[in-house]
Amino acid sequence: MDSTVAKASTVAKSPASVLEAEPARIRALLKQQRFPEALAAAQALLDDAAEDRDALLYVAIAQRFLGRIPDALRTLETLERHHPRFSRLHEERGHCFVVMKQAPQAIEAFLRAVNINHALPASWRMLDGLYRMTGQPDNAAMAASHVATLRSLPQEVVTATGLFMDGDLEAAESLIRAYLLQHGDHVEAMRLLARIGIAHKVFDDAELLLAAVLNLAPDYRVARQEYAGVLIELHKYQHARRELDRLLKDEPDNRLFKTLYATNSVGLGEHERAIAIYRELLVGTPADADLHLSIAHAQKTLGKRQEAIDSYRRAAALRPGFGDAYWSLANLKTYRFTDEELNRLRAAELAPTAAVEDRYHLCFALGKALEDRGEFAESFRYYEIGNALKRSESKYRAEIIENNTQQQIQVCTAGFFAGRRGWGAPNPDPIFIVGLTRAGSTLLEQILASHSQVEGTQELANIQQIVTILRGRDPDLNDLRYPRILADMGAEDFLKLGERYLADTRIYRSGKAFFIDKMPNNFRHLGLIHLMLPNARIIDARREPMACCFSNLKQLFANGQEFTYGIDEIARYYRTYLELMRHWDRVLPGRVLRVHHEDVVDDLEGNVRRLLDFCGLAFEPQCIEFHKTVRSVRTASSEQVRQPLFREGLDQWKHFEPWLEPLKNALGDALERYRDE
Repeated sequence: MDSTVAKASTVAKSPASVLEAEPARIRALLKQQRFPEALAAAQALLDDAAEDRDALLYVAIAQRFLGRIPDALRTLETLERHHPRFSRLHEERGHCFVVMKQAPQAIEAFLRAVNINHALPASWRMLDGLYRMTGQPDNAAMAASHVATLRSLPQEVVTATGLFMDGDLEAAESLIRAYLLQHGDHVEAMRLLARIGIAHKVFDDAELLLAAVLNLAPDYRVARQEYAGVLIELHKYQHARRELDRLLKDEPDNRLFKTLYATNSVGLGEHERAIAIYRELLVGTPADADLHLSIAHAQKTLGKRQEAIDSYRRAAALRPGFGDAYWSLANLKTYRFTDEELNRLRAAELAPTAAVEDRYHLCFALGKALEDRGEFAESFRYYEIGNALKRSESKYRAEIIENNTQQQIQVCTAGFFAGRRGWGAPNPDPIFIVGLTRAGSTLLEQILASHSQVEGTQELANIQQIVTILRGRDPDLNDLRYPRILADMGAEDFLKLGERYLADTRIYRSGKAFFIDKMPNNFRHLGLIHLMLPNARIIDARREPMACCFSNLKQLFANGQEFTYGIDEIARYYRTYLELMRHWDRVLPGRVLRVHHEDVVDDLEGNVRRLLDFCGLAFEPQCIEFHKTVRSVRTASSEQVRQPLFREGLDQWKHFEPWLEPLKNALGDALERYRDE
């Protein structure tokens, strides 16, 4: 008995620690060919977690070696119901068919395994032998080449790749980091670590790793394609286009490269160009639901409402239960579902095979559809289910935002700013619109973008990218380097940051004197913005808390805004927002113009003039007729800002008041003090 097993048998452990130790012990028992003991131990694990992926696999392996093939196949059927994308289950099924001398079924099983996870040496070896045995020399040669490729790689890289492909990200990352620390740069190991970073949405690290890979292997096209994808995620569209141009020069018909190019064109605001590329791709695959969805998104942004509806409907027809397509229809805000569509939505949401992502999209769509019909109780139930499903995937922690707010208040004092007066780039070009999502910022943007001297852009990620750089790598989330680092920076540092921001955002401009950056979450970084760009205008779009918070609770966002999927989370975020904005008012008096959404609805012209005066712009009547302005609008309010204002939208939350007492309690005094100036 090895020391690990000995310790496990003599030291009292909590149930959690036993569950963590048992898989390793069972693997050891299987390796030692102690199959009855391994089977008993794995079945005991299933008593506590009946759907445990690895325990089910260990049971099947032990059953196979004990000659209980029918039992093993039944166990694998159970495993497949719960974990259909687990490559090892298909590999194990292949082994069972080999024992049963059923070569065609074995080949099919091993092929399914390697199509999910190409880093399975045993599956490739079995395919090599099976193909030779069944007289398929070309396929045998293909399988043998994969065996040779995997054999040429370090075992740690192969194992870590297999773990990654099966979704075991933490184990894969731990193994590959240890390998790189011991052996130094290795192209495949670095690329794998980058792919793990992409899976974790740590795109900055992935960018550095893939740049290093391409420095070592400039002709590695798959790595360059992944690099371009990361650059798109980081909103570095110009850089991404250079990489994609390089790829497409050699492979102009590569579908993946063209799809990335279209996505990048959307990021650059070139929606017509993106639509043209998506339509080219449809020629080869007219039934591709995702392409129709992408076309619809671009059409919506351009204000082509009916064309977008037709494309969304086409996507939904091509893929039954396609949650994103139905939610996108609902997210037009002005679309009304037919009875037939509503029945399809209900059936799709209840389908046992519905993926979690489809389910929460469908729930938010059902919530909106039923709200439009006045069926508020059932509508709220679907909003609750959708939020719970979405929240189950989130790692959002409210205390991180709250701690960062307190650090902003401690660092960015009135004296701190007084000692840094005049720092930064003097350009007055940017107009920042900040606040919470669903607070009327898109309306303010549309009003200002209707002015002849103002460029409407989008929710730019540039400030957040600068914050990420200042925060540094592998931050302690409980004690972030930013904003403390602001105190250590000099005038030249902030000048360079301001100039960098202006240079990086130039791609979104067409020559007008001013441009809008409408990223709502920038309210958390107004101290940094002030030091970088002391003459930029800052507008706080504010909405009554019940209306604002409920509007967020019923909104499914494409990315980010993880604070919106629970009553407690959205209420805490709103209160934190009020606290930080009050601080900016105190230490930077007059720097921020506050605009209440309700006031704009009640007195449009008065507030338009107030906005223009604050921005130093002459009055232009088209700002009042903002709904006639033709431009791209990406946010959830894109359809609403193309219509005149109506007051009835202000109190829609009151239809749900019977279920919103917990939200009122969580908001507390924010219900009154949101009007404090």
